[in-house]
Formats: sequence, C-alpha cells, structure tokens
Amino acid sequence: MRKTAPTLANVAALAGVSQITVSRILRNKGPIAPDTRARVMSAVQAIGYVPNRVAGSLASAGSNLMGVVIPSLSNIVFPEVLRGIHEALDESGFQPVVAVTDYDMAREETLLRSLLAWKPAAMIIAGFDHTDESRRMLENSGIRVAELMDIDAEPIDIAVGLSHRRAGHATGRHLIECGYRRFGYVGHDWAADRRARLRYDGLCQALAEAGLSLAGESVGDGSSSVFAGRDGLARLRQSSPAVDVAVFSNDDMAVGGVFHCMAEGIVPKADLGLFGFNGLEIGQALPVPLSTIRSDRYRIGRLAVEHILNPARGDAPRIIDVGFEIVAGGTA
Repeated sequence: MRKTAPTLANVAALAGVSQITVSRILRNKGPIAPDTRARVMSAVQAIGYVPNRVAGSLASAGSNLMGVVIPSLSNIVFPEVLRGIHEALDESGFQPVVAVTDYDMAREETLLRSLLAWKPAAMIIAGFDHTDESRRMLENSGIRVAELMDIDAEPIDIAVGLSHRRAGHATGRHLIECGYRRFGYVGHDWAADRRARLRYDGLCQALAEAGLSLAGESVGDGSSSVFAGRDGLARLRQSSPAVDVAVFSNDDMAVGGVFHCMAEGIVPKADLGLFGFNGLEIGQALPVPLSTIRSDRYRIGRLAVEHILNPARGDAPRIIDVGFEIVAGGTA
C-alpha cells in the first residue's frame, strides 16, 4: 500500500509551530527566528514533505504531468528510454516533464522536490540509488513511482529493467565457453554507476565458479567515454600484458578499446578479445561488430509507462524484467 503524502499540518506538529509559521518559512516570507526555521526545515526533511505548488489553483492543474528524472542526455542509453516513455504517453493525455541529474544524487533530490511540488500523476526515475530524503519524498508522495534500468534491489513501487548482476555473470560464462581464461576488466567510476559495479560483481562470480579470477583491471575515476576506454585498455595491457580478453563496463568504453587496438596493430578476437555492454549502434557499426550484451532501453521506458497507467494496480507485478541478449559479434 502506498503512503499518504505528508501535509503542512504534519510538519507543524513535528516542529511544534503553527501551520502559518511553516508556510511563511517555506515561502521565505517575513522575519523568522533562526532556531524556529531550523526546527521546521528539520521536520520537512524528516518526513519528506513537499509543498503543493498547485494549491489554490484548479484541482486538476498538475494531474496530466508525469515527472521523469534521468542521469544523462549525452549517454545514448537514456534518450532511448525517453523515446519509449514518449511513445507510450503519446495518446494517454499525460505530458512528461524531464529533469537531468548528471549522476548527482544531491541534484536529484533538488529536482525531485521541485517536480513533486507540482503534484505530478507519477514519477519515473533511473535506478535505485537516492538520498534518504529523496526516498522519503518518493515513498510519501502517494503517487506511482517507477525506478528504471535495474531490478537488483527492492523498488519503492515498481522497477522495470534487467538484472545487471546476472548480465555480468552471463558475460563471464559466455567468454569462458569461448575459451578465454585470462580476464581483464576496464571500467569507469562505480560511485556514479552502481549498475556497472553489479555487472563487475556478476563477472567475478562467474569466474570464481570456474576457478578463475581477474588477471588485471583498470578502473578510472571519471565517467565512461570512448577516450576513457581507449586509455583504460592501454593501462590494462601495460600492467597485465598476459590477459587474453578485456571486459569493458559498457560499449562506449569498449569502442575506445577497439580504437586502441587499431592504433597498436592488435587484431580484436585473434590477439585480444573485447566485450562490452548495452548493444549500442556505434558498436555494431564498427568494421568488426562489437561483442556485447544488448539491453532493450526503449522497451524499458515504454513498459514503465504502461505499468504506471495500468488500473489493475494491486495485481500488477512490482518487478518487470525485460531481460538481455548476448550479441556474439566479432571481437570476442
């Protein structure tokens, strides 16, 4: 059962002040004693209260809005999710309001507070990683919440995506069956991308089950990019020249690995296996298509909307697994 959204009265009771005082503080109107302001803001954070920006206007003013919070627009993965959301909403009467966090959980919290203040009909948000206050706001919002891309944790309401841990495990099993034994890993900042870490953990589990372990790894502290993948593979080969296959955190990184091989005269698969994740078009457009795992980002976005709009809410599944597909390609 979804909770009832906290009210101004709840904040006032917790802070030990009047509702008028709470309203003045939240609207930044008039002089307020610093300790009173601190008590009120502490109460706001404690219960995840969000002001109603449409109060006093038509009751249905915000009812056709659907908040969408994603970490990036430069990463092609998320525009594909947005395309699925947009097409599913096209004839529904709802309009998406999109915000971008740049993988910053504090920024996500600020954006959520702003979006929820307009009382959207639902919220769609990427991943399970939120600040405590963001989670409270979502849990107490009283609206449908869909967390996308991942199903490896318990959702607030519903989750639509794939198991990244299983995807990493499937990567390891596939490459072991291909005959590889000396594995290397090239990745980017796990703090900003929990799903990449889950795939890494799944890969390591598959290797351990086969009596193997990583022979070397190169994990950068920045975001994923073609340049980061190129430079990461160079570092891996310098520190661990014996590896016979490099698993990358995603296709952007793996494409960079292909470029490193081209510059060094290394033949992918024949000299060194390369494997990515996502199934991006750029990887399949290479002269030798990238070996990878394909995820269906468009379907994730579309299914999220369809389940949010499903009137049979009580009977609907809380976790929707879209699965993944191994693309054999030609680089591993």
